[in-house]
Amino acid sequence: MTISMILPEGAADADRRRRLRQMKSLAAGLLLVAAVVYLVTLHRSGFWGYVNAGAEASMVGAIADWFAVTALFRHPLGLPIPHTALIPKRKDEFGKSLEDFVAENFLQEEIIRDRLVASRVSARVGEWLRDPVNAAKVVAEGASLATVGLRRLRDADVESLVAEVLLPRLVDEPISPIAGNLLSEVLADNAHYGLVDLALEEGYHWLVHNQETFTSVLGERAPRWVPDRVNELVTDRVHLEAIHWVADIRADPHHRARGALDSLLHQLADDLLTNPATQERAERLKTRLLEHPQFLASGMAVFDAFRSALLDALGDTDGPLRARATAELVRFGERLGTDEELAARLDAWVADAAVFGVRRYGGELTAVITHTVARWDGREAASRIELQVGRDLQFIRINGTIVGGLVGVLIHAVSVAVS
Repeated sequence: MTISMILPEGAADADRRRRLRQMKSLAAGLLLVAAVVYLVTLHRSGFWGYVNAGAEASMVGAIADWFAVTALFRHPLGLPIPHTALIPKRKDEFGKSLEDFVAENFLQEEIIRDRLVASRVSARVGEWLRDPVNAAKVVAEGASLATVGLRRLRDADVESLVAEVLLPRLVDEPISPIAGNLLSEVLADNAHYGLVDLALEEGYHWLVHNQETFTSVLGERAPRWVPDRVNELVTDRVHLEAIHWVADIRADPHHRARGALDSLLHQLADDLLTNPATQERAERLKTRLLEHPQFLASGMAVFDAFRSALLDALGDTDGPLRARATAELVRFGERLGTDEELAARLDAWVADAAVFGVRRYGGELTAVITHTVARWDGREAASRIELQVGRDLQFIRINGTIVGGLVGVLIHAVSVAVS
């Protein structure tokens, strides 16, 4: 069943309807004038004969054009004349034709690319982003969306995703090549120095503040026949030497122990990439780690902490995260105004994205036209279309009245000349 899907009339529609009535009254008034003139000059000769012929032809032209215009929207005089009320009867075909017209003349790759090139998207975006107020608006909207997304993200859903999708994938994925390449890159950039310094710093402080634990562990390994006093002297001396040794390594960036550690790490990176035995041990370690029950719980705890910190940072309107993001957007806008290569790449990406969207979803977009028109009530749709274009169509009736009258005078003149 066809149902009405057209919105109620607004103030603009009321104004259009008023102007449509005025034009209809004008066209009907001209027809009435032509009829009166025809009756008054009936059976006259001479000049009035020309007037009578023109009035007669004006009536014919006015009535014919009234019939043509009216037949688009309804049956003239309510009579079911064939090929009238075209829009109510053929609105579905009209919707399909409009869909094809839009698809063939607007949603074409060449047209879209030409239009986007003419629009200079990158230049406009850059100019807009250069204003810090606009950049701050973008950051604020992005922060709002990110906050909503993070708050709606349930721990149970994240845990299920990790447990059912990510962890099985990680178990199947070989870890040795990834770890070997990552370790090689870290060593090449000397990025491990900070971690080594941190370990030495923590180790030094642990040795200083945990002498009893250190000496007791060493004492447990001492022979039973050695006197306790000797064990205490030896373990105290070893503890003191350990403190001095770690302190020396911490203070000397070129210490031999650091070099030995670097050599060990380089060898480990190479073994992870080439040594089957090392690779097998790494895979076993990875499997035990990933399958341990506490691994998922620890990962979720880290995720919760990260999410809370991120939410706090996003909610701080004057915080460093938003300030940094705003500054980066302003800098990006300034770069778009000076870096032609970057602007060209951005324009190309926008054009490619638009073309991809049209190729993938263009059919669904244009199909909305057909589906929408198909759900319209025929008579109401005709009334609304007439409301939009009917005022201009009344000029056809007016022109038909005037042109018909001129043609009638010309035909009468030819008839008089021939007779």
